[in-house]
Amino acid sequence: MKNCFLALLLSSFMFYSFGQIKESQSIDNIFMEWNKPNTPGAAIGIVKNGNLIYSNGYGIGDLEHDIEITPSSVFYIGSVSKQFVTFSILLLEEQGKLNLDDKIQKYLPDFPEYDTPLTIRHFIHHTSGVRDYLTLMYLKGRSYLDKTDKNEVYELIKKQKELNFSPGEKYLYSNSCYFMLAMIIEKASGQSLKIFAYENIFEPLGMKNSLFYDDNTDLIKNRVFSYKKKNNKEGFDNLIMRFDLVGSGGVYSNIEDLFLWDQNFYNNKLGNGGQKIINKMHEEGLLNNTESSGYAFGLNIGVYRGLKTVSHGGSLAGYRAQLMRFPEEKTSIIILANRGDSNPTDKTLQVADVILENEFSEKPQKKKDNTVQNSTNNSKKIFPKQLIGELKDYTGNFYSEELDFNYLVILRDGKLKVEISNYKAQDLIKFGIDTFNIDNGIIHFKRENKVIVGFELDAGRVTNLKFEKT
Repeated sequence: MKNCFLALLLSSFMFYSFGQIKESQSIDNIFMEWNKPNTPGAAIGIVKNGNLIYSNGYGIGDLEHDIEITPSSVFYIGSVSKQFVTFSILLLEEQGKLNLDDKIQKYLPDFPEYDTPLTIRHFIHHTSGVRDYLTLMYLKGRSYLDKTDKNEVYELIKKQKELNFSPGEKYLYSNSCYFMLAMIIEKASGQSLKIFAYENIFEPLGMKNSLFYDDNTDLIKNRVFSYKKKNNKEGFDNLIMRFDLVGSGGVYSNIEDLFLWDQNFYNNKLGNGGQKIINKMHEEGLLNNTESSGYAFGLNIGVYRGLKTVSHGGSLAGYRAQLMRFPEEKTSIIILANRGDSNPTDKTLQVADVILENEFSEKPQKKKDNTVQNSTNNSKKIFPKQLIGELKDYTGNFYSEELDFNYLVILRDGKLKVEISNYKAQDLIKFGIDTFNIDNGIIHFKRENKVIVGFELDAGRVTNLKFEKT
């Protein structure tokens, strides 16, 4: 009984030590499912009128040592890092060391020339058409959890013979562009992105727990580790990440530091000071037809329930992050999570519904049914015997020069499958003439004189990737 009373007392102390606003109970309820032992969770920070009015941690940051998450816990923030890259680019522009309309080859002279010039501006706004390196690595059977050599990634990007589309024609998110922006920052400044960002952003703002992590042997104090739920079992598995490439991501930070970064948008202290550079951060890129690309400088400008938002999310391994600002209300919500099944963006909007309840001009949006239609009936379909001879036409070994990698298409138990190194064989689900679905992609087989000679693969951020039958 005495131990139970002590536990209750401690839990009450934890609640009141972080409970700074009247809505704190409603906010805690949003994270209730994660706020228990042996469960990864998240840290949250709520900013209002220049103050961090609420911060808390829910769940465990290190399951092996039972270390709880707090607002000081340090998380990998994924693509939220991109705004630090673009700010670095704008600081270099301010210093006269680069121009946004400079061709990429000015800094990376060995990068291939395509039919239309590629500029820094194309890279910033994801309008370059350059294929995404994380997708390319996946298509090569490689795991992003492993350490990947910087030069290997750059060589893979350079090996692509074509772009997804002509530069400026459309918007398509590409981590390759931000990976190379980090290289451009290094060339223009004479410093690594890690050092440049520390000296020009993190250190001046007092962000003592933030860094671009470009060496996975470095230690990070108060680091939170990432997890995923076990398949069909209770508990969680480690997602041990040795990834240390920077630009597309790479920043580790915490709630307290991101609060300082958030506040710099209202009163810029960096570079020459003043709001000119901040205003530029919010400018969306333009397509060739003068329409907006919908993406600013590592920031997404949007609207939620009638209120303007400035935001960006991040995701890698089991880490998930969201930093969303409601600038006209001077309110921001920061959520950093360490479980792969979390959705910080959804929880950010739930928190916004609580703390900005009286500010919205529109009613809450009805929750969409995100249930994914189960396609296992199709994937398990056994083709009739009379179709087996037709399916054999698609089998064989297919080679991509751009990936320097082979895919093997086989017929097994009456089903067409593709074998990719390090992955379980994937079913090919036919849905059109010579066209099949696979996991995260579509294969279009090509014929000459009615004979299969190769295929093209579309995989989201990589399109028209060519394979030849060998």
